[in-house]
Amino acid sequence: MNIAGRIADILAAEAAAISAIRVTSEFERAVLALRDCPGKVLTAGMGKAGHVARKFASTLCSTGTPASYIHPGEAAHGDLGLIGPEDCIVAFSTSGKTREVLEMLELGRHIGLKTVIAVTSHPDSELRTLSDIILDMGIIEEPCPHGLTPTASIVAMLAISDALALTLMDLRGFTRHDFGLRHHGGYLGKKARLDNE
Repeated sequence: MNIAGRIADILAAEAAAISAIRVTSEFERAVLALRDCPGKVLTAGMGKAGHVARKFASTLCSTGTPASYIHPGEAAHGDLGLIGPEDCIVAFSTSGKTREVLEMLELGRHIGLKTVIAVTSHPDSELRTLSDIILDMGIIEEPCPHGLTPTASIVAMLAISDALALTLMDLRGFTRHDFGLRHHGGYLGKKARLDNE
């Protein structure tokens, strides 16, 4: 096996997945919906997509948009109570068929969930039918030899979430000083403080 060649192929497949994303007017709608959300901004996903959703909430918090991650599995056992009237949620699911995510969104609507933004890939994604705004990742071929391990799809998902967060940061006029107030620890906190002295 050519190990270096295999690694290069995987990196190329992941880069291609990002390059293939078509930025449509839905992306602008998503950013404005998050900026103007009258309630809380929430994120959700299961499995690897859940890790992206959790990281997205963290990035939003440090760049001027307070957000919380809600675990769809835990939502079935009471955490659905986090959802309130006028909230907006960004739901991540490549297939758009994850039962826990779909169930959470359906029930969330009953308690006032205002806007659902989907980040999904499959054309027959059930998540599309439950969403107000759809951010289409496109059809992605995973470089896994079995076509199962989510890697290229997760990279595309992560890139979309980063693009949303940084665009929101720009729209809010979020400064280095603002960043330092929210991220005072570690190397980045020190860098933010030095840049403001």
